[in-house]
Amino acid sequence: MAWQTARYLIDLTRPRVMGIVNLTPDSFSDGGQHAAAEAGIAHCQRLAEEGADILDLGGESSRPGAVTLTVDEEWARVAPVLAAALKLGVPVSVDTCKPELMRRALLEGADIINDIHALERPGALDVLAAHPKAGVCLMHMRGEPQTMQALTAYSDVVAEVAAYLQARAEVAWVAGIASDRIVLDPGYGFAKTSPQNLALLARQAELLRLNCPLLVGWSRKRTLGDLTGRPASERLAASLAAALAAVERGAAIVRVHDVAATVDALKVWQAVRDNRPT
Repeated sequence: MAWQTARYLIDLTRPRVMGIVNLTPDSFSDGGQHAAAEAGIAHCQRLAEEGADILDLGGESSRPGAVTLTVDEEWARVAPVLAAALKLGVPVSVDTCKPELMRRALLEGADIINDIHALERPGALDVLAAHPKAGVCLMHMRGEPQTMQALTAYSDVVAEVAAYLQARAEVAWVAGIASDRIVLDPGYGFAKTSPQNLALLARQAELLRLNCPLLVGWSRKRTLGDLTGRPASERLAASLAAALAAVERGAAIVRVHDVAATVDALKVWQAVRDNRPT
């Protein structure tokens, strides 16, 4: 199993770590720490040194109630860091839902587009179809960051997330985006309550029936705070536990803030897996 991206074919026979680079002043977890271009570039370098397999650059927060930016405002945050990150020898993803920003990022050489709206916005499919090797992550969410927490009524959260992701993957295929370019994200924390997030994780293996690799993001999420009573800055242990639970249930890529600790945890998990009785 592999993920085709613009410059790299990423081997997914072992779990991969996507390092989060928030270039926003208002991220729920580390807002403002890397908003300046120099700080963002330094953070990319640090995560690459810690073993990140992919860097994911985000110029607009998707936390509940986040302010929407113009394309130019978001691009001003992303562009200088993207230019530097592309020189670090690892695949670089840009986390955006704006088709024009996708276009600019791919023209600059970005390897992957990570879209919380699963290429639903007009023109997004065309942008990705025009770059025949670029990777894409399609995520499940309802509504917008400003409204998603009011849209959590599901009869069966796992079945409905699976149906949505299957539909979006099929739309992408029809648009000319090859299946080996696509990974799917169930969208933990996006339009889902804590009980729903936990139910989705417990049954995550059911999403493997979609025949696309899974990318998941549990790092420092509110559900972990609900379980532990800890603020976002103190959720490392809970984030590692959730990442390992997700990998055990088939996740191919984990999107995390704490790269070094996650890399170490996965090394232990992989060693145990490799030594299981056959």
